Amino acid sequence: MRAGKTTFLNALSNFIRKDERIITIEDSAELQIANIPNLVRLETRNENLEGKGRITIRDLIKASLRMRPERIIVGEVRGAEAIDMLAAMNTGHDGSISTGHANSAEDMLSRIETMIVSSSALPVEAVRSQIASAIDIIIFLSRLRDKSRRTMEISEIIGVENSRIKLSPLFVFEEMLQNAERPSDPVVGYLKRSKNPLYNKSKLINAGIFNLD
Repeated sequence: MRAGKTTFLNALSNFIRKDERIITIEDSAELQIANIPNLVRLETRNENLEGKGRITIRDLIKASLRMRPERIIVGEVRGAEAIDMLAAMNTGHDGSISTGHANSAEDMLSRIETMIVSSSALPVEAVRSQIASAIDIIIFLSRLRDKSRRTMEISEIIGVENSRIKLSPLFVFEEMLQNAERPSDPVVGYLKRSKNPLYNKSKLINAGIFNLD
């Protein structure tokens, strides 16, 4: 189900400073980032007829770290490359972005954990610690019954508690009219701010964002 992940990434890119060096990594170029002069686009490559020359997302993430990026944008994380993406986020590439398929923000955490555990020898506790350290915000998008695409949840990762990654919802989509007669009737709602405070304000302040209300 297409929830609008690529469109959302394109929209987010409009808020990236023009003086940053950005590297995008995709299977095929779908991102349309036009406002960044110092932009490097990398794409995967299938193996040739001799079974050689294959270049994976994981290869490109590792290569991108030698290209001195300030931010890495990976179109979609599906497997073992998740551990390399986390490593990049944990080594000075704040603001890096990626997408994945999941049924909720919490489910995305479970899927990232599974991707890493199934492709590495890291214990689960270490994986959860890395995820909590690397990722600040998870945004969950969904295609609703009227085929509209909405942001359903914006949650902050605030650490590991009782051996589990703790999520703090900041905004949650709230439907206003739930008496639609037909599935195609428009879904009316809005992102409602929760009472949970923003936990990690320091990164926003370091980025020059001081109005945190």
